[in-house]
Amino acid sequence: MATRGKKMVERVKDLMDKPEKIRNIGICAHIDHGKTTLSDNLLGGSGMISMDLAGKQLFMDFDEEEQARGITINAANVSMVHEVGGEEYLINLIDTPGHVDFGGDVTRAMRAVDGAVVVVDAVEGTMPQTETVLRQALRENVRPILFINKVDRLINELKIEKKDMPIRLGKVIDHVNKLIKNMSPENYEKNNLKLDAVKGNVCFGSALYKWAVSVPSMKSTGVGFNEVYDYCKAGNMKELSAKSPLHAVLLDAVVHHLPTPLEAQKQRIPVIWKGDKESKVGKDLMTCNPNEEIVFMVTKILTDPHAGEVSVGRLFAGTLQRGQELFISGTAATDRVQSVAITMGAERMEVEKIPAGNIAAVTGLRNAIVGSTGSTVREMTPFEAIKHVSEPVMTVAVEAKNMKDLPKLVEALRQVAKEDPTVKVDINEETGEHLISGMGELHLEVVTKSRITRDRGIDVITSPPIVVYRETIGQFAGPIEGKSPNKHNRFYITVEPMPQPIFDAIKSGDFSMNMMEMDRRNKLIELGMDKDAAKGVTHVYGTNMLIDVTKGIQYLKETMELIIEGMEEALKNGPLAREPAQGVLIKLHDVKLHEDAVHRGPAQVIPAMRAAVQGAVLSAQPTLLEPVQKVFVSVPQVHMGSAVREIQGRRGTILDMKSEGDLSVIEGSAPVAELFGFAGDIRGATEGRAMWNTEFLGFFPLPQNLQNQIVIDIRKRKGLKAEIPRPSDFLE
Repeated sequence: MATRGKKMVERVKDLMDKPEKIRNIGICAHIDHGKTTLSDNLLGGSGMISMDLAGKQLFMDFDEEEQARGITINAANVSMVHEVGGEEYLINLIDTPGHVDFGGDVTRAMRAVDGAVVVVDAVEGTMPQTETVLRQALRENVRPILFINKVDRLINELKIEKKDMPIRLGKVIDHVNKLIKNMSPENYEKNNLKLDAVKGNVCFGSALYKWAVSVPSMKSTGVGFNEVYDYCKAGNMKELSAKSPLHAVLLDAVVHHLPTPLEAQKQRIPVIWKGDKESKVGKDLMTCNPNEEIVFMVTKILTDPHAGEVSVGRLFAGTLQRGQELFISGTAATDRVQSVAITMGAERMEVEKIPAGNIAAVTGLRNAIVGSTGSTVREMTPFEAIKHVSEPVMTVAVEAKNMKDLPKLVEALRQVAKEDPTVKVDINEETGEHLISGMGELHLEVVTKSRITRDRGIDVITSPPIVVYRETIGQFAGPIEGKSPNKHNRFYITVEPMPQPIFDAIKSGDFSMNMMEMDRRNKLIELGMDKDAAKGVTHVYGTNMLIDVTKGIQYLKETMELIIEGMEEALKNGPLAREPAQGVLIKLHDVKLHEDAVHRGPAQVIPAMRAAVQGAVLSAQPTLLEPVQKVFVSVPQVHMGSAVREIQGRRGTILDMKSEGDLSVIEGSAPVAELFGFAGDIRGATEGRAMWNTEFLGFFPLPQNLQNQIVIDIRKRKGLKAEIPRPSDFLE
């Protein structure tokens, strides 16, 4: 790798400042559809690894945990060069995970790239995670092309007839087109996202056997479906891959059908950046200008034992080089760039400078977190926050085996939360526990075993996983009065459930407090809020909102920050069971404040507002929401009954059932709390013949008959009073 890597770096350097020759792409798909094997082929074809090892080496799965489990856990970056028609092109590629627990890595990778190669298994067709990754790509305005993998299995395992092959593959293409059209109808028409084999933005092949064909490649190589069928039947894959190599066919399609940074930024910047497009920085971003101010977005943070923290991300404008000072969004300090590099799988190759339109690895940005914007402009409007599809649904408590490791553990947890924003770390000061919340059992296991024990050598004891709940309200309540401890300040509020359209807009990122004030107001009016309320929106916390509808109150402006702090404290740990609250709309109707600033300080205002919100929530039909996952099971028909019983026995519902050949595909949903141990039980019930996976569906109200018991159980676990709280506990 060393000499090959060095040669490659020289070629990469020559192309870096020619944005029309750059393609930034992500490879994404459902788990086990062949993404990492495909990445190996592309690297082999570009001369970075030996072609004999491609597909077996799994170069991009360089973490030992990934190799042991045989799945991708981290999105890995690599830069390589591909030649088309005598011209060289620079391809920055990110291989992303397919497992639902690591979906956060896919979302973050999609921010850095302009095009996506969506891989679909020819036998299994589009699966739940295929839909999720497509949705993530389209939300970021990333252009997809399609690679249908494992075509050899259609021929050799399913024994499909030669004449039926195009029909079967056509069905897969139609289904992906239908998904794209449903997810992004205006984009589908306007930007012509339709996948069409004749156009050449669909390729067919086998990543394992290193061959592929597309309609344009058939014209040049003379290898079409008939030849593919004959070669596969004869088992002569070597000759087929020599005649029509995968890397050449697929990378040609990437170069011809995926946009350059110059084209992509014109379309993507309006979606991912809400600043003024006519400003100087706005124009630099739209044109990918390498000569002016720097705008860099961090999409991943790695820890290198020698270099410390490495921030990897997309450079949208300017040119990065050592020694520059960057302002990091959300912090007052500046950070100095210590080195800039390009990533080659597990290795980083340092370079002098990196111009706009590339994916760069930078050291020295100590204050950056994933999602930060680094810029030479102090007042830079940051990029939109990266919206993750699912939320943390499980928590484990972690403690150090040896007390002397405690400071190291706290540091490690801080670092883990910085590297992976889908991990939430909470230190409970009352019980001294360190709580880590994540996407699922596997996610938490990887964080505790790999990131903490293996990488940092800290032995930890972890509790069995517990489920994360949410709190919300079911009706209007108020006005409620909150008094300050000295009785000189009073706050009058009402609470009501957040209207669904506004809740959805906050969740999907269509509405945020980063928007210009006029845009914000117009958006809320369009979603059905009346004009006065839309004008008074003061703060959004999670999916909760504070609206100020007071008139002419003295000292309110300077007290507002404390009022917001009180609201956040009340909603971060809801009054029912100290779980986060969501979907609560709070209106501030009247405020009485003491004229002396000393008597309306933080110690008075925060508790008054906190008590008012907690009392109001408990008066408004408080409801506990539990996380629910969609469950997909494909199983031979003889075992269908057992699989259905397994889901229904876990408070699950069956949403859909269809049969494909001798397989039944069951689609259901079940609460996360009931899905512990599901893997073992479904294997037992179906003699190990079931294939299954899950996808986050959302938070839904607990059945009424279970609510009180679960609230009491959570309160006991957290060391709180075991009774159901009442409004009078918080209000005098």
